[in-house]
Amino acid sequence: MKLPENEVHIWYFDVEEFEKDLDFYNNYLSTQELLRSQRFKFEKDRILNVLARSSLRILSGQYLGCEPEKIKIAYEEFDKPYLIDYPDFKFNVSHSGQYVALAFVKYYTCGVDIERIKNDFDVLEIADNFFSPSEIEQLHNVSKNQLFIAFYRLWTRKESFIKAKGSGLSFPLSSFSVSLDKNAHLLSTDWDSDEKEQWSMTSFEPAPGYQGALSVQGTVKKVIRRTWKGVQDL
Repeated sequence: MKLPENEVHIWYFDVEEFEKDLDFYNNYLSTQELLRSQRFKFEKDRILNVLARSSLRILSGQYLGCEPEKIKIAYEEFDKPYLIDYPDFKFNVSHSGQYVALAFVKYYTCGVDIERIKNDFDVLEIADNFFSPSEIEQLHNVSKNQLFIAFYRLWTRKESFIKAKGSGLSFPLSSFSVSLDKNAHLLSTDWDSDEKEQWSMTSFEPAPGYQGALSVQGTVKKVIRRTWKGVQDL
């Protein structure tokens, strides 16, 4: 597979479609990754971890033309993974509910986030306590029947930006602002008035009841989204 410059590829899949083949996908993981997967308390979390890590290896191997099992993965300070032998090949992984999403791009740091939409909490209370003033104002202007979708649109954009920065939650959620409308973009950051010009953002829906977002530090000409069907899909 080819990954042109200034192009981002997002792959996502439903974990339930792969559970019967879990032993097969286990074979792609390193010893360290297998040990890490065994530490999860709940079986559903272990399955998610195995499929997220194995799909990362398989897809990366296809892009890079190398054997997935031999890819060396290391972790930055806030547990953000990178490929030791391919520092210019950037990626990010997210999972929520039954879905996994992976984003790939050359040279530019990126972050992807997906969330299963829930509606059992007070949206405005969370926003008022954690979001920026402009985001709070945007949410308070949303009609009640669109409030949860609007919240997750904001949340995934903010989370994808944080993941791309690779800094965990070392800065407050209220210290930067993203847009709420369909034209996703970074509005501002408290630490650099010019940073908003450096980023590309987009939102997507991997499946009904889910919301996703991508942040890339660079100019993106095209975002291609694909549903992964497993190794037979390559």
